[in-house]
Amino acid sequence: MEVDRAKIRMAIHSGVPLSITTYTLPHDMEIYMSEILTAFLQELGQEHMIQYLVYCQNELITNAKKANTKRVYFKEKGLDITNEDDYNRGMENFKADTLDNISHYLDLQKKAGLYVNLLLQVRNNKIKMEVHNNSNLTVFEYKRIHDKLARAEMFDSVEDALFQLLDNSEGAGLGLVIMILMLKKIGMEANCFQTLCENGETITRIILPLNKATQSEIDTVTEEFENSINDLPQFPENIQKLNRLLSDPDSRLSDIALQISNDVALAGELLKQVNSAAFSLAKPCSSIPEAVKLVGTRGIKNLLYTVGTIDVFNNVSGNSDKLWKHAYEVAFFSYNLARNFCASERKVVEDAYICGLLHDMGKIIFETAHPDFLQKIKEVCVEKGVAAGLFEKILSGVNHGEIGARIARKWNFPNAIVNVLRYHHEPELAPEEDRKLTAIINLADLMVHYEEQEVDFYQVDQFVLKTVGISSEGQFKNISDKLFQAFVQASEKI
Repeated sequence: MEVDRAKIRMAIHSGVPLSITTYTLPHDMEIYMSEILTAFLQELGQEHMIQYLVYCQNELITNAKKANTKRVYFKEKGLDITNEDDYNRGMENFKADTLDNISHYLDLQKKAGLYVNLLLQVRNNKIKMEVHNNSNLTVFEYKRIHDKLARAEMFDSVEDALFQLLDNSEGAGLGLVIMILMLKKIGMEANCFQTLCENGETITRIILPLNKATQSEIDTVTEEFENSINDLPQFPENIQKLNRLLSDPDSRLSDIALQISNDVALAGELLKQVNSAAFSLAKPCSSIPEAVKLVGTRGIKNLLYTVGTIDVFNNVSGNSDKLWKHAYEVAFFSYNLARNFCASERKVVEDAYICGLLHDMGKIIFETAHPDFLQKIKEVCVEKGVAAGLFEKILSGVNHGEIGARIARKWNFPNAIVNVLRYHHEPELAPEEDRKLTAIINLADLMVHYEEQEVDFYQVDQFVLKTVGISSEGQFKNISDKLFQAFVQASEKI
């Protein structure tokens, strides 16, 4: 098994989870899980956490496998694991019996469908590690875990714990105590280790912030981009003029149509948009006044942001063809998802296309920015002690949502677009008024990546799925495949 770093980077940049499932946890799977975690932390620039979190991961997955082994062992012995007397009786010989015949019990676990699942994710500058197994904790197991957690609070260091517990012959549970002390050493805050039972699973969860130095460096680079935004091209004057006309309450649609008619490029783009598959007109529209009526004031404004942005990026260096192809596909998916799942919410439907098109504007900035612009920022960052590796990671897409949002704000884009750019990988954090729109863009983005086999269904946020009422992978795949086929057909007609 080889570590796919491209998939790890995709998960980090999109804020989606990485997941690995095993039924028997052979040694090569343990090694593979450790390699995935190591690569994940390296991509985040958190190398100082590697040895600590690898230990924690091994401790948690081993405990989860042991919990599964208990279930098949107790069942074979005819013991009720939820009965305290049976539990104590079974545990007397559990270790010796299973070690002597571990292959037999691992085979029983696999046949029973008992799994161990590792999940890694980074969102909102926090790392989340979860280990799931589909064996609910008993009351006795839950109590033992919390007794060990309480014991960990008694010690100030791993060395102190080792000395006292081993000296008192109380080595049982030492691994969990050491794990908690290690996590504290690398910045885990109170209540950031959890053990819970949910939907038939036992979940152990660790949440750790990125270290302060890394967060400070990310903030520094972002601020330097913001400070240098004035060096980026301005929006075209003809589009700014039309935008002012649209914002004037005394303007008439006929005035707006006339202004657009006088701009050949803009008129052509409007007719192209209106006659695209997104609008699904019964017959082609060739009249500018009619097109203006069809899309409305809000639609015209969104068209201006689209045309203006494309115009800006077409006049700078760099090659962003792949990003624009992805952007148009996400825009198509976004509009059609909104039209089908949010038909009664006009604002969501009207804004879906433009927000889908511009969702990765932060990435496009990096691809098209003049080398001198990037070099200038890089030199300032080096002066402030930002590691070159981190700067390169930001250029590859880390924090692109925040940077894209700041540029959109500078160009006076409406709040809905700014919020989608900022939160399209974390839709549940978006302001309430734009949360559903942001969820639609997130879903469209992941569907496109799904069609390109870059993400799996499990990586789609449950909040997003609930927003549109998708409840299964079959339903998700059916919708995604149909949209992809429609996009291909629409593209062939252009």
